[in-house]
Amino acid sequence: MLVLALAIGVALLFALTNGFHDSANAIAALVATGAARPLSAVILAATFNILGPLLVGTAVANTVGGIVQLPNDQVLAAVGAALTGAVAWNMITWWRGLPSSSSHALVGGLVGAGVLTGGLDAINWGGLDGIHPVGVFGVFIALAVSPVLGFTGAFVLDRLAVLSLRRARRRVNSTIRRSEWGTAAALSFSHGANDGEKAMGVITLLLVATGHLPTFAVPLWVKLAAAGALTIGTAFGGWRIVRTIGRGIYRLRPLDGLVSQSSSAAVILGAAVVGGPVSTTHVVASSVVGLGTAQRSHHVHWAVVKEMGLAWLITLPAAAALAALALPLWRFIA
Repeated sequence: MLVLALAIGVALLFALTNGFHDSANAIAALVATGAARPLSAVILAATFNILGPLLVGTAVANTVGGIVQLPNDQVLAAVGAALTGAVAWNMITWWRGLPSSSSHALVGGLVGAGVLTGGLDAINWGGLDGIHPVGVFGVFIALAVSPVLGFTGAFVLDRLAVLSLRRARRRVNSTIRRSEWGTAAALSFSHGANDGEKAMGVITLLLVATGHLPTFAVPLWVKLAAAGALTIGTAFGGWRIVRTIGRGIYRLRPLDGLVSQSSSAAVILGAAVVGGPVSTTHVVASSVVGLGTAQRSHHVHWAVVKEMGLAWLITLPAAAALAALALPLWRFIA
């Protein structure tokens, strides 16, 4: 029981570090464009982060919870090690101010610990079941497609917005800033519905494996705890990422924030509905690059984009290696 509580604590710590990265993206444009003060933005994110997983369902949690297929007596150590690897990588990239993918980190940790525990057969490699992602390859597909959609959506939406507002006076900025509150709420809601469910999925997997739940059904307290941890991460650790998203890639103006948040929210919420665990970091950062390219591509800080891209590429193997290093310790205590 004590080891289970420790593993659940590490899962909530993962959600907290996920908040350092991904929840901060939900309010980065709102703060960077001056539409809201940090405290107000955090309160907005807190409210809608919690509402997301409560209202949308648990399709993403089901996808994450089905990645590892091990005997029940081996699940606790493997998942504990996977979470430890993911948390360690999230902290490393947060310290560097890099918008890394918590989704990649968690999947990498699960694959690294799962393969070392039960071999390749211990992993549900999956693919697509209709439009629903299944297993590791299903997650990879969702993670690969979503940034492309974020980039394309922001590029097209920015062009349309600029054309429709080309005769507008500067005072329209005040209306746009007010509108940003709505799109930031939508982005926070979609983030909670997607990223919040990753911690929910592994906690529920632990509860089923240890006999505390008869079937894979996410309890209400797990939803609230994971969403709360995400929000605390935003409030206390996300500002490094806010600066990178809001100013490091491309200096956002009010209309840019509205465009980025709108396109990102649509992509992330759509992925949550079909059960695709995507990275808010990937989608939001890609949307910022998309709108920057649509306006003045030479003003996009491509060195920052390349550094982010490198971090995304090495996240999965790095988290897998860290999880493998943590596995002996978890086997000992479990």
